[in-house]
Amino acid sequence: MLLPTHGGTGGTWKAAKSQLLPTRAIWSCFSRSRILGSVLGGVVIFLLWRFFGGPSKDMSRFYCSGPSKPPTEMTAQEQARWASHINTPVLFNYHKPITVNSTTIEPVDLNPVTSTPQAVSKGERVLILTPLRDAARFLPRYFDLLSVLTYPHHLADLAFLVGDCTDDTMGVLAAELDRIQSSPQEGIPFRSVSIVQKDFGGPRLSQAVDDRHAFEIQAPRRKAMARARNYLLSASLRPDHSWVYWRDVDIYDISPTIIEDLVSHDKDIVVPNVWFHRYEEVNGKLTDIEGRFDYNSWQESAKGLKLAAGLDKDVVIAEGYKEFSTGRTHMTKMGDWRDPDRHKEIPLDGIGGVSIVVKADVHRSGINFPCYAFENQAETEGFAKMAKRAGYSVVGLPNYIVWHIDTDEKPGNA
Repeated sequence: MLLPTHGGTGGTWKAAKSQLLPTRAIWSCFSRSRILGSVLGGVVIFLLWRFFGGPSKDMSRFYCSGPSKPPTEMTAQEQARWASHINTPVLFNYHKPITVNSTTIEPVDLNPVTSTPQAVSKGERVLILTPLRDAARFLPRYFDLLSVLTYPHHLADLAFLVGDCTDDTMGVLAAELDRIQSSPQEGIPFRSVSIVQKDFGGPRLSQAVDDRHAFEIQAPRRKAMARARNYLLSASLRPDHSWVYWRDVDIYDISPTIIEDLVSHDKDIVVPNVWFHRYEEVNGKLTDIEGRFDYNSWQESAKGLKLAAGLDKDVVIAEGYKEFSTGRTHMTKMGDWRDPDRHKEIPLDGIGGVSIVVKADVHRSGINFPCYAFENQAETEGFAKMAKRAGYSVVGLPNYIVWHIDTDEKPGNA
């Protein structure tokens, strides 16, 4: 670019230089204290603005901070907490897993164990429990019915308690178990079988129908049965069991879908109704006689509560006998197997033990079968009372019938 001249025809560097202030004049101007002070003041203001007025992230390079202890004394959690502010924390072997090789240590995690109405699809395991005493004559029929259960056998475990027997219960039990577990004709075997042997001693209680249904024997009989159930339960319940199915040995007929049917109600404790039937010759013709059997499943009444309040706490009420007039409503007198609504529910305060489905966590919580008077009840009736006290649901199905073995009702019973 050409610098203008007075003549407007261009110019030279020397002409332009001649128009600039002399260097000495410029230096003299900046050497004045007022101007020099203004320049220095501007520099200080600029630096202060950079230090205190800039973004906070630009100041981080001037920070001087750190943990209150040296790294060698910090735990892994403290090191991770301190390193969390770094953009790319790198922690090697953090929470390094511990390998346990000892065979004496076994972890038990009950959190995944559930008891749901979808038991089959979820693969929930069921424990089938049966106490046995002088039961040899009932076992063949028992195993015929057991082998056709539709609940997947690989999800079911069997357990039996054999005690105080005078017949060949153990021999017949072993033969029947071998039949259903090893014979291909019997279908898929059950996952496992446990046999618990325990003799309780004490007074001999006859297993004859007339004797075991006599009023006088009810309290000691129920207490003895409660002990047998508790021993069997404690010896066979495993951590992976979701359901417990109590099944008496002297059942005559029962639905193969009994477990799925009762489980589908999703109740803590559920029982079916129990009837009996037998064949008798009437006027030269074979007649099927049916009757109501189990008076141990009932709904409490004001009369029953008043009766219990006036009894000694150690007295066990034997339900269904004229000696104890309770006024309770018995499920066996309700419902009918002909009613199509088999899944109708009613609340119960006492239950019988012929067929019971229980969520395993109920037993794990300490609800068992009292072998003493609990609210003047024992065994299964005491079990229901105890469960209700703990807040668990106890229901019965009046139209869902399980058939008991042939038996004559004892005169004088309800």
